[in-house]
Amino acid sequence: MTSNPPSVAPHHRHIAYWLLAVCALVFAMVVLGGVTRLTHSGLSIVEWQPIVGTVPPLNHAQWLETFEKYKLTPEYQKINTGMDLAGFQSIFWLEYFHRLLGRTIGIVFLVPFLYFLVRRQIDRALIPKLVVLFALGAAQGALGWFMVASGLVDVPRVSPYRLTAHLGMAVLIYGAMLWVALGLLFPRPSAPAPRLRRFGLAVTGLVYFMILTGGFVAGTHAGLAFNDWPFMNGHLLPPGMYSLEPWWTNPFENLATVQFDHRLIAYLLCLVIPVYWFRARRHVLDAATRRIFHLLLGMLAVQVTLGITTLMHFVPVPLAAAHQAGALLLFTLALLLSHRLRAGRR
Repeated sequence: MTSNPPSVAPHHRHIAYWLLAVCALVFAMVVLGGVTRLTHSGLSIVEWQPIVGTVPPLNHAQWLETFEKYKLTPEYQKINTGMDLAGFQSIFWLEYFHRLLGRTIGIVFLVPFLYFLVRRQIDRALIPKLVVLFALGAAQGALGWFMVASGLVDVPRVSPYRLTAHLGMAVLIYGAMLWVALGLLFPRPSAPAPRLRRFGLAVTGLVYFMILTGGFVAGTHAGLAFNDWPFMNGHLLPPGMYSLEPWWTNPFENLATVQFDHRLIAYLLCLVIPVYWFRARRHVLDAATRRIFHLLLGMLAVQVTLGITTLMHFVPVPLAAAHQAGALLLFTLALLLSHRLRAGRR
């Protein structure tokens, strides 16, 4: 990426760096959320206490009280029956740090925002955008609890619909915040190419859609089925893809359909991103933008490899977490290119 142009005001740079720091925390939050889900830790804390819940159990009696609450959940009664206190603590801490990171993000966003606001360093047009970002962050916390609550009644797993909504909201907040930060650092287009940018926006949207289909794969545990490639249990089109009624539930609840759709989007990206890269070669672009195109193409290869490897090894936590991080990196690069190729101001 090129250095900041001289026209960028120092306070704009400071605000942008602050937003990029929050983006990094949101990125970590998404990955940690994936690890929490993969280790079945997300249902270990059965209450939502935004303020009081910041403090974990501090003594043996408090640990026993918290553990007794967990014993009342379907997950303990149907899956983890007989788990001891040490086992509970191991899953508790992952979910606790996931929630603590969410609270930290709220503080890291709010305190500098108030500081910049009091010092009148935030442009009037930027204030509503930042307020909306904070409101979305607060809504994301509530949506997270709404997701967890779905796994505390009857079925010991969260709703795939709520999980995907939670993931989709996190990526949406990340993307919007990144766009605002880039607009402050690069108020003028780096490589204006409107037609290429329209293609790039479609690529960015497709990557986002792939992430959403990945949410349904995670929510239904479809990654633990059909663990061969390029076939699915020896079939190009797995049988029973539309066996559920009503038919429209199959893309969201049928393991075969959910995984097939996720694969299909990946194949589509393997087609459109190389075309995007090839079309960029016919445009006059600066060296930094061309490097990002190369990175996008390379990241696609890495992400597809991670996806296939994760699937064929029955979703080990390190590979699955890397695959989720890779999806967000691919989204980041696509969004960065769309910003650099825009025709007008932010």
